[in-house]
Amino acid sequence: MRVDQLLKNYAAGVRDFTGLNLSEVNLREANLSGVILDRAILDGANLSHANLAQASLIEADLNGADLSNANLGGSNLRGAILDGAILDGAILDGANLSQADLTVAKLIETNLSEADLQEASLIAANLDGADLSGADLTVADLSQANLTQADLKQTNLSGANLSGANIEGTILDENV
Repeated sequence: MRVDQLLKNYAAGVRDFTGLNLSEVNLREANLSGVILDRAILDGANLSHANLAQASLIEADLNGADLSNANLGGSNLRGAILDGAILDGAILDGANLSQADLTVAKLIETNLSEADLQEASLIAANLDGADLSGADLTVADLSQANLTQADLKQTNLSGANLSGANIEGTILDENV
């Protein structure tokens, strides 16, 4: 499906694009709030500044996708593959990222407050200045992650792997 057809269908009220292959597509600044892209392939897609609030991207393949400054607030990305994705400045507050693969993803100054990151892979992810306040990182793998200046207040880190993580200047609760 071509981008213009996708946007035309979306404007006509179609929301379910499950399993669609949108590799390398340019949807920069597109308004796709509430869209269903479960198991869709969005490798290398440009979704920067896109509105994907309340979207469903369960098990979607977003390897290397550019989601910088995108609004993914309240979206469901459970099991999504975001290996090497760019999420700098993205809004992911309240998003479900449980079991998501965010290995080497860039999340600089990203809002992940209240996000569900249970069992997520954040190996070597760059979370410099990210807001993870109130997030659930139970059993998440943050080994080798850059958490410089990140806000981890009231974050659940039970069973999380922080081996080799850079936590210089990280904001933590006093009891951690």
